[in-house]
Amino acid sequence: MLAYVFWHRPGEGVDVATYEQAQRAFHTAIKLESACFRVERLPFAKDGGYEDWYLVEDWAALGELNARAVDSAREGTHDRAAALAAGGWGGLYESVRGPAKIPKGTEWLDKPRGEPAAEFVASLPHESVWRRQLVLGPAPEFCCAAPENAARISI
Repeated sequence: MLAYVFWHRPGEGVDVATYEQAQRAFHTAIKLESACFRVERLPFAKDGGYEDWYLVEDWAALGELNARAVDSAREGTHDRAAALAAGGWGGLYESVRGPAKIPKGTEWLDKPRGEPAAEFVASLPHESVWRRQLVLGPAPEFCCAAPENAARISI
């Protein structure tokens, strides 16, 4: 199972309620297992923003997600949400341990240099672990499911 994780922020002067409504509309239209969270801090920056998760079965399904996001049925909702955003960054993660579901909370980690990945993953106390497969921005190497917290709100 793969997860495309996309971080974004609203543009300057964009009303938060309007931004979140556009995000909800797009996630409803995409008709895939997905979620959008407001986060106090992006995992690679001091500022907050939003974190979207899209689960796909495999690499072929990732291509289908890419095409589906802007096909004729969803182009309008995608373009409305994108027009309100200031920018975006992404990463592709593979489930390497535990349930392959969208985590309610996250802890973003980078493996220490020189430590074998298998040993690092084995040392983590988390039930579920995702490992980055493709870098599409300044994304951390690992994501662990963590308890739900107030710093990450489902919209």
